[in-house]
Amino acid sequence: MNPLTRIFGTALCALSAPLIVGCGGDSDKKIEVRIAPSRAVPPGGETVADWRRVATAADRARLRGWRQAWVVALGKVTSADGLAVLRADPSLFDPDRVLPTAAPPAGAYRCRVFKLGANGTAMRNLTTYPAVDCMVRDEGDVSSLYKVSGAQRPVGLIFPDSGSRAVFLGTMVLGDETKPLNYGQDANRDLAGYVERIGPRRWRLVLPQPRFESLLDVVEIVPKP
Repeated sequence: MNPLTRIFGTALCALSAPLIVGCGGDSDKKIEVRIAPSRAVPPGGETVADWRRVATAADRARLRGWRQAWVVALGKVTSADGLAVLRADPSLFDPDRVLPTAAPPAGAYRCRVFKLGANGTAMRNLTTYPAVDCMVRDEGDVSSLYKVSGAQRPVGLIFPDSGSRAVFLGTMVLGDETKPLNYGQDANRDLAGYVERIGPRRWRLVLPQPRFESLLDVVEIVPKP
């Protein structure tokens, strides 16, 4: 069976169908992600991996505003320590740094999250979290990406977009939750961003305007040693 049949339903119908991915580092444990088309497409306009048909209106707006989110978030980082982090890794924090082969191949990775621009008073303008295990799986015409551990665990799909950019759509799993909300069920949990390659065997996931804590999240993705 084509994996897209499981994700979008037979013949890309409007009924959501689950994507099954691993969870918690145990291959016997699975979680479901249900992602359904959010709008109709004229006959003949369908493609099985068309993220535009899947993304909510709010997430399409977030993706359109990606560059402004970068600029504002970077401008918030003014402390000496924060600026030192940005200057030490210009490839990771340069919004225009994109190379061919946008999506990482299937495999085990290490993901490190940088939160830029405080959204509220409880966060700093640059917060760096330790790297944790994450996985990329081949789902046919798309890939799945999910963090294995951590208090905040994005899980979702990577859709092709261009040679140098792919689109991530998914949801956020929090705390000890074992089952994510369906994409589109709760706007506060929905995630939308771009996946880009920025170096040899090095990628990033850029999430503009996440709902909590920051104005922009940058997730470094590198193969697990």
